[in-house]
Parts: sequence; structure tokens; C-alpha cells
Amino acid sequence: MREARLGAHVQADGVRFSVWSGAAERAWLSLFDDQDRESARMEMTQDEGGVYSVFVPGLKVGARYGFRADGPYEPQSGLWFDPDKLLVDPYALEIDRPYRYDARLAAPRGEGGDTAPLMPKTVVCKLPDLPLRPPLFEPGGLIYEINVRAFTMRHPEVPEAQRGTLCALAHPAIIDHLRALRVSAVELMPITAWMDERHLPSLGLQNAWGYNPISFMALDPRLAPGGWQELRETVAALHEAGIGVILDLVFNHTAESDVLGPTLSLRGLDARAYYRHDGQGRLVNDTGTGNTVACDHPMVHEIVLDTLRAFIRYAGVDGFRFDLAPILGRDASGFRPAAPLLRAMVEDAEIGSRVLIAEPWDIGPGGYQLGNFPAPFLEWNDMFRDDVRRFQRGDPGMIGRLATRLAGSSDIFTGERSRSVNFLAAHDGMTLADLVAYEHKHNHANGEDNRDGHSENLSWNHGVEGPSGDTSVVALRRRDLKALLALLFASRGAIMLTAGDEFGRTQGGNNNAYAQDNEITWLDWAGRDRDLEAFVRELGELRSRHAVLRDTTLLGEGDVRWLREDGEPMTVADWGDPARRSLVMVLSDVRVTIGPDDVTIAGKETAGG
Repeated sequence: MREARLGAHVQADGVRFSVWSGAAERAWLSLFDDQDRESARMEMTQDEGGVYSVFVPGLKVGARYGFRADGPYEPQSGLWFDPDKLLVDPYALEIDRPYRYDARLAAPRGEGGDTAPLMPKTVVCKLPDLPLRPPLFEPGGLIYEINVRAFTMRHPEVPEAQRGTLCALAHPAIIDHLRALRVSAVELMPITAWMDERHLPSLGLQNAWGYNPISFMALDPRLAPGGWQELRETVAALHEAGIGVILDLVFNHTAESDVLGPTLSLRGLDARAYYRHDGQGRLVNDTGTGNTVACDHPMVHEIVLDTLRAFIRYAGVDGFRFDLAPILGRDASGFRPAAPLLRAMVEDAEIGSRVLIAEPWDIGPGGYQLGNFPAPFLEWNDMFRDDVRRFQRGDPGMIGRLATRLAGSSDIFTGERSRSVNFLAAHDGMTLADLVAYEHKHNHANGEDNRDGHSENLSWNHGVEGPSGDTSVVALRRRDLKALLALLFASRGAIMLTAGDEFGRTQGGNNNAYAQDNEITWLDWAGRDRDLEAFVRELGELRSRHAVLRDTTLLGEGDVRWLREDGEPMTVADWGDPARRSLVMVLSDVRVTIGPDDVTIAGKETAGG
């Protein structure tokens, strides 16, 4: 297996450190003692390929370090060299503390002083490989999206010391819940180390989602205080229960942000190479976060591929979900499905064997790429989300689009199988319960005067905005939730449920709760809707019993019969009737009846059992 050539490599007689820069004029390794004092600074030598290296004899696992680099300081042309800025190793596997934003990290050269006291130090690690095993995931299974901290912070059965951490996912009460829902794989929102956006501290807020990384491999100490061992043990416990683990990774931007952002790692090493710039040397912002990682650069290819291999080899994870995935296939001309990085991921013996899921949009030119990722990538299907929401909201003329979504979205995905990940709600946007209770977003707690987040959510409220004591309104909302969930579980392709939506989690109408690390996002286990939860368990049981519901083959003529509610075949006039609100989908051994007010799924045993 190919070994990473960069980072810290422990040898019998010491440690070799290597880092790449194509523009630096000098580079140093800084070592730190247990009191966080810089104990040594060693200049590194550069080879012809731009790799700076130094060997430190006698050094062992646990040593703490950072890099420094010098060269031109010309932010207007994409160069931020400043030897006063301590830089985290892009190949860091462990850091000794969480990242904390401080304005001095963004100070111009010569003005902010040495940033070493403000920065985490990289810890020298040597991790053993795990055997490469096939991914534990069924293509038509249930993916369960989890915010690790929010999921367990209020769970009464999880010991207080474990709440909000990875090891809590291995607790028997959590595993029992996942198994009862028939979860095929958990999809963990970012567990790698991140930094708060610079405007949050002054608002008394902090990032609750983790989509603001710095080093791509290092786990966040707040989520994984036990480091890689904690991740390995959690993955092993979930595997023992028959549940796969998918990691949500962010390779599209970093917390170094825009021209006013902090210098933490890649920016101080070679910003012009690691980030995309326009012809005038200005940072490209195809992510909405201030910078865009240059995924068309060979060194970025190397970091991304080595990061994925690390999570496979050292933790045994089953797959990856890629945030704003078109960035992975972007160059100056736009997105290309056959871009070198995407091709390398699919063709790599280790990475290509995993589950690969794309969020197929970013905000750059031509950023909406649903259906355009190369096989075997699965893709988040927002057209399923939006069409099912419109149908249940009562929008006219939706019956044909609903049938297309239930059948696997053949208008989007070509070939024999659907690569759709069907979902109704995710971490970004309204929760499922809020979808039927709020017509408008309520993001005032975010400190941006309710300007942030999407304004159109395809949501409705039955005439009462927010919580209601009217039992008839409550009944209507529960009916809608059950209908939406039944449609999801009856659809072809992989399906995804965000943790807590099975029991009515609410964020009070906040559809952009990225900065709410509090009761707004923490799941209320004590107050959960147990009736709704029992219904979702029944849906999971039904889907697990009938292979035809988990089959991802795209439905074509002969595979399915579409009937009216009276049992007669749908006609052209029926499909074109904008007022039609029901249909019957008949598969080989399951009949799914969809009406305006409810969804019922009745299994029918075949001769084969």
C-alpha cells in the first residue's frame, strides 16, 4: 500500500518531518516542550520537488511541533508568508487542543507577534493499520446523519462524561436505537478539527456543525478526546452491531477564509498553490466561505487521497460524504466529471472500494451538478426532497414527478441503478418537524437579523406558525410527517434520515443552526414523540423485510404498475390531471398506496417467502 510521503514519520532512531511548498524561500520546524515553550527551531532543506524536510534524532511519538515558512508577503497576489505565524502540519493526525479564533492570527506581517501561544501543536503519531475489509453498507439501506455532539448531549442513558463525544455512539442505548430503526450506516457530520468563523465569538456563539476545517486528518479534541483510538473503538462497536460508518469530509475550503482571514496552515505554506485564485491573484470564492481549495492542484490531490486512506487504514471507516463536492472536480474552466481527482478516487484500490457520496452543488459558476458525478458516486438528491415536499404541501400537478422520484429518479441518473440518496431534511435547513410547523425561517438567534439561511423552504404550517396547542393542528402535522416518512421509505435508492427527525426534533424554525451549540440543536430525548418514532421503526422493519424496497434498480416498463386508487391503470389523462393527489405503485411483492392524507404500505408474501 502506498504510504504518505509528507508529515511526521517515526523511525527507529528519530522522526523525519516533511512539508511541501512551491513558493517558500525558507522553512523551519518548531519543537515545543510540555510547557508549550518553543524548545528548538530547525531549518529544513528543500529538494527539487519542493518538499522541505528535516530529521530529528532521538525524537519519539508524542513530540509536539509546528512549521514556519518565509517568502514574499503579498496578499494582493496570493502570498502570505510570515515566519511569526506558526503553521499546523497539513498532515497532522493529532493536535493537542482545539482551534480558537483570535484576531492576532490574521494580523499583517510584522504586527501580530509570534502566534505559537495561540495555536494548537501537532502531535507526532504512529498509528497501526487495520485490515482492509469491504464496506459495511447496503446500497438501498438507511443512512442516518448524526451531529455527534448534538445527538448525545441530552441523552439520559449516556454517562455525562461521554456526552457529546464519539465514544457515546458506542453506548448500548445508542446502538439499540440505531438497530431499532434498521440503520445501515451512520453518516457523521465533520469530526475533524475546525475553527469558529471570526464573527461568532463576538456574538457569543460557536460553530456547532464543524464545516470549517483547517487540517483535514486531525480529529477535533472536543469530539474525540481519546483521539484515533476512540474513533477506532467506536467504528468497531458499530460494525459489531452491523452498522457502517460514513464520514462527512470538507475538502472545499478551510477556516483560513478570505483575505482578512487567519494564517493557520496552507495559507502560510503556499496559498497560491493550495487555494484557487483568479487572474488578478484574488481568492476565488465558489464556496461562500471566502476561499476555495485548489482541487485541480497535484499537491491537493495528494493530501485528499492520503486523508481518505488514513481514515480507511487507521479507523476502518466504510465511506465518505463530500461537502460541496463539485469543488473536487473544478478547475479554471469549471466542473468536469472526469477531473483527475475524482478519477483518482474512483480508481484507487482502497478509496474506490468505499461508499462515496457527493453533495452535488456549490455556489460557483455551473455549481449544480446533480446526476453528473461518475459512478459509483451516490449523490444527495435535492429534487427528491423538493418534489416530495411540494406534493405533500398540496402543490398541483405533482403526481408525475412524485412517481419519478419514488422510482429512482431516472430523469437524473442513467444506467441500470439509481445513485440517488433520497432525503427530506438534512442538517442544513429546517428539521422535518419544523417543515410542517413553520412557513418562514426563524433564525434570529444567529445574530444576523434573520437574513441568513434559505428563505424558501417549501414548508407549511396549517395556519398556525410554530408550536400549537390545537389538537387538530397537531394531528394534521403528525399526519403530514408520517406521509413524508412513508414516501421516503418507499423510494428506490439509498435513503437518508437526519438524527432526531424520527421523533420530531425541532429547532424552533431555525433553518441555519450552524452556530447553535445549545438546546436549539441538542436532541431532546426526554420529550421525543414516541408515537412518531414507533411509526418510523415500523417503516424501517418493513423496508428491511422486503428486498424490493431496498433494490436500487431503476424502475422501468414491466417493473412497476401505476394504478389509480380504484385499481384501474393510470391513463395519460390521469398523469396530466393537476388535481390528482393519489396513485398506487405495484411492485413484484409490495403494494404502496399513496393518497392525499396518508400513506399505507402493505406487504404481500411471495412463494419464495
